[in-house]
Amino acid sequence: MDNTPISELITIRRQKLKALRDHGIDPFGQAFQTSGSITQIRAAFQDGSPISIAGRVTAYRDMGKSRFLDLSDIGGRIQIYLNIKELDEKGAQALALVDIGDFIGVEGIYFTTKSGENSIRASHLVFLSKGLRPLPDKWHGVQDAEICYRQRYLDLIANDASRTIFQQRIEIVREIRRFLEARGFSEVETPMMQAIPGGAAAEPFITHHNALGRDLFLRIAPELYLKRLLVAGFPKVFELNRNFRNEGISRRHNPEFTMLEAYSAFANCEQMSHLVEEMICALAQHIGVGSLIEHRNKDGEVSRTINLARPWRRASYQELVEAAAPGWFSLDLAGKRERCAALRLDISHCQVEFEITQHVFEKLVEEKLIDPCFVLHVPKELVPLAKLSDQDPSTVDVYELIINGQEISPGYSELNDPDLQRQRLEDQAGGEQQCLDEDFLEALEYGMPPAGGIGIGIDRLVMMLTGASSIRDVILFPQLKSKGSLESPHRVGKEDMYQEG
Repeated sequence: MDNTPISELITIRRQKLKALRDHGIDPFGQAFQTSGSITQIRAAFQDGSPISIAGRVTAYRDMGKSRFLDLSDIGGRIQIYLNIKELDEKGAQALALVDIGDFIGVEGIYFTTKSGENSIRASHLVFLSKGLRPLPDKWHGVQDAEICYRQRYLDLIANDASRTIFQQRIEIVREIRRFLEARGFSEVETPMMQAIPGGAAAEPFITHHNALGRDLFLRIAPELYLKRLLVAGFPKVFELNRNFRNEGISRRHNPEFTMLEAYSAFANCEQMSHLVEEMICALAQHIGVGSLIEHRNKDGEVSRTINLARPWRRASYQELVEAAAPGWFSLDLAGKRERCAALRLDISHCQVEFEITQHVFEKLVEEKLIDPCFVLHVPKELVPLAKLSDQDPSTVDVYELIINGQEISPGYSELNDPDLQRQRLEDQAGGEQQCLDEDFLEALEYGMPPAGGIGIGIDRLVMMLTGASSIRDVILFPQLKSKGSLESPHRVGKEDMYQEG
């Protein structure tokens, strides 16, 4: 491993930069027409066919008159063979000044080496971009979490595991669109800046629009606008959207995150749960993880296995809480507080009864549900936008899909009674009328069909399907503490870059 100081390596590369210019070679060249991405070129390999390819140099082997280079992009690598005698003068001069990390373009033909590797024999080489800083050691990758998260581009260049996760994420999102469109859903877009934030209970980010002279809120959910489209007559709609919540940051929370919301007129919660079950299983098959998904610890050992085999479990909220804390629902408020103390669950003196029960659910039930489980008939106070259950009017016709100890997807039979919806939202707002979205309530008065709706946290879904341990491992550029606030700017653990929330 080269122990030359970075400053010296940069000086050497700048000397090569000058030498390129002295030879009349542009170190930061022009557009270069390629025959496709490296993945496409490898797939179309045919001995003797002409080819044009560009990429970053990630390996360099000097064999005297000959050179072997690896060109790479996010999808893979391919070997390039160059013989100085077969290049023109400019190409030979450029080849002598190539470093690992540079972008080059080559033209040549496909051929297979004696060792059987599909390669390209180059007859023309051009410089496209000179790398002035050395890349991380390719054998060790980027191990420092500080660099992985703050300089994701280096993480993606050096770490195969990171590239795989983000390529899988791209495929997951692409397949979600295909899946829903094949079932008659239309993709739509709704406002990201809203006069009244709605569709969830969360603290919004506030911005100001100068021309309108008013404050606006970054959306916390698109739900109320998507339901307006049901009123308009769209039978099935979905949106893959960015949401923003000005709340805690943790391994499972980022203030900016991606959600899927989908609504189907004339459907209900049960039908939407089957849609979600089918979708997630299809996604797992599509990216090649199958029905058994292994999550590993930092030492690479399997820490848990998630079984996606269908059919998935369905259980009522009350049934699950009773199993974890027998006799819970026979207790009065004082008794519930005493039971929490006995269970060493911290609760606030201002929490009301349903909030205390939800805390018990989160700590004693949710965190222990590893295989998929649809939690049904949750308390009505938790979901003011859902229909009351026919079986028990103190609950709503809702599922919460829990996998790997966290909620992956909620789904509702949507409330479409405008008067009851107003009452439920007023109860949630605590009498603050300015928090009500009057335009949405007026839209309901024109008539919204019965409907089923779902939400899926894309970041958490990708975590579950890929085995990632932190939401930061599946978001290209996650939010972190400011760099100066970290105790050690050189080496930190993942847990040091965010506050639990």
